[in-house]
Amino acid sequence: MRSILNSRAYARRPPDSDADIDIPVAPPKAGEVVAFSRPLTVLVLAPTLHAGAADAGAVDLVRILRGAGHRVLVASNGGRLEDDVTDAGAAFIRLDVADFNPIFIARAAFALRRVVRRDHCDVIHAHGRAAAWAGVVVSRATGIPLITTWHKGYREQNVFKRLWNSSMVRGQRVIAVSDQIAEMIAERHRTPPEQISVVPAAIDLARFDPALVSEDRLDTIRRSWGVAPDTRVILVVGRMLRRKGHHVVVNAVHRLKERGLKDFVCVFAGEDQGRTRYTGQLWDLVTESETSDVIRLTGAVDDDMPAAYAAATVVVSGSIQPEGLQRAILEAQAMARPVVVSDLAAGPDAVLAPPAVADDRMTGLRVPAGDEAALAAALIRLFSLSDAGRAAIGARGRAWVAEHFDAAGIARATLQLYADVTRARPT
Repeated sequence: MRSILNSRAYARRPPDSDADIDIPVAPPKAGEVVAFSRPLTVLVLAPTLHAGAADAGAVDLVRILRGAGHRVLVASNGGRLEDDVTDAGAAFIRLDVADFNPIFIARAAFALRRVVRRDHCDVIHAHGRAAAWAGVVVSRATGIPLITTWHKGYREQNVFKRLWNSSMVRGQRVIAVSDQIAEMIAERHRTPPEQISVVPAAIDLARFDPALVSEDRLDTIRRSWGVAPDTRVILVVGRMLRRKGHHVVVNAVHRLKERGLKDFVCVFAGEDQGRTRYTGQLWDLVTESETSDVIRLTGAVDDDMPAAYAAATVVVSGSIQPEGLQRAILEAQAMARPVVVSDLAAGPDAVLAPPAVADDRMTGLRVPAGDEAALAAALIRLFSLSDAGRAAIGARGRAWVAEHFDAAGIARATLQLYADVTRARPT
């Protein structure tokens, strides 16, 4: 068995039953409709519906399934994306599927089993580990297939953590949001390649279109940050969590100041849900490094993220754990902005970077995770380019996202997977 999946195309194609598993079968052609013998009823388990990748992924899944005429039930603790779920046509069930306590998992499984039988569900789709454990129990009790989506690289410090994470590979299929995550799953859990499908996030190119952002919107977002029109902006988007590597960015910014770089600010646009002390620790580091004059902690910019990207000179992710596929990095590229990412923040399927590609093909730069010196050097390299040079990188990034992360293609891949799992084969 091949232990590492080499490409998104390979990972999401089902193997031919009469051939070696290394030989893929072509997926549906562009424009081909994935038809089902009847509409499905899908139970989606989303731990929360706030702002994380799993939360947004669950909402996107609802839209895909509803758009194809399927019925969707969403069980979740809820959050600010609840209205998005119901507006898309799904039924919302408030249920704790996020708690790690085995007692709460058992309670959730008991409740979900009744839902599956009452509503004649065809598929259970879990977007987190606690939810997946509840899904495993219900799937085995009812015979309903379980799909899981693996959004990020979970830490595995010991055998108990690996056992806990294994709930994500105990269903019929695992969706990985990137090649990097698919390879990690195959290596850690020895999951057969035919069980893994790589289906990335879809990006709304109509919303994230730099041509549609007016000067008034740019002025509004810059004023909210306290940034002058000619000041270069390093934008970091993502929840305030240590694994996101904000502290690495702060240290890189300190190095930029030490080298005499002027006329720039670094904006952290991310949600702080108050569950950790990391934001306070980050402020302590900002104070100690004397970077408070060039760093802004603004909170989430949910009202106008396209304008936030448009106001940025470069978008950065310094993650120190495998992130899967960060929407912010794809959205930034869709907005024609150069990106700098750590090698754990985004793989080559998300960002084209030297030395994997020539400089005239790159959409951004990649640096070793945790290496503040390399991050500072990458930022200086981008700042040293002319406006036209950065614009060319941005234009390639938008073209890359448009080619590989379009909504129609992602929807077809998702529906094909559902057709395979339920054996309701396309006609």
